[in-house]
Amino acid sequence: MFAAPGLAQQAPANVPTSSAADAPICTDRPTKSTFACTVPKGRWQVEADAFSYTRQSTGGVTAETYLFTNPTLKYGISDSADLSVNWVPYARVETRIGSQRLAIEGVGDLTLRLKKRFTADESAVQFSLVPFVKLPTARLGIGNGLVEGGVIAPVNISLPRGWTLTVVPTLDILANADLRGGRHVQLQGLVNLGKQIGKVTLYGELWTAQNWDPAGAVRQYSADVALAYLISNRLQLDVGANIGLNRATPGFQGYLGVSARW
Repeated sequence: MFAAPGLAQQAPANVPTSSAADAPICTDRPTKSTFACTVPKGRWQVEADAFSYTRQSTGGVTAETYLFTNPTLKYGISDSADLSVNWVPYARVETRIGSQRLAIEGVGDLTLRLKKRFTADESAVQFSLVPFVKLPTARLGIGNGLVEGGVIAPVNISLPRGWTLTVVPTLDILANADLRGGRHVQLQGLVNLGKQIGKVTLYGELWTAQNWDPAGAVRQYSADVALAYLISNRLQLDVGANIGLNRATPGFQGYLGVSARW
């Protein structure tokens, strides 16, 4: 009897990383992280920005990008794999050079992804591979009009006291900046630390992208923070901000998001 209260105490919950059907929803947002979890077989999941804003200033030119919804729709095709499609139905890019302003509006590019998980649902270490391809559905100025792709390799590690470490290397095959048909490699990497406190999860992240375009290498770095609130096992809200750490990186990105599974 005296031991019962101690036995009833539960260890702190970790950031949702399980792919089991009865587990809390596990998403590839907020922050730039991709998680290794997959959508349960036969289930649908949507992960979307309700609104996203990006601002970058370089050499007297300021570009602001507004995304009015940015949904990713996923479907579980097996116990360890899902398919997803991402498409922005409306984007607006505003560019200012001194007193001149140029605005471009339209749809975004279409991105297709297949995520294959190689670890058990409840494993303390989760690993997946995510090949993807971007199809050019956006007009020039919003997109570059060319097919691009790559592969993501997310790893989630559940740590004691409700912490989760996420490491995500990414290989991108991108079109050259001159848009003449050539391709080059970009490598992305991030380290993310998440802490769950009740229904709230806090995230801190460092991200980099190393782009070896023939016209000149571009190196980007950011520090990202976010908060997710689990309304239920199937519904999550989030808010976050990404702060650029050098001139080549957008100085500020902010977003509000929602994710649901059914």
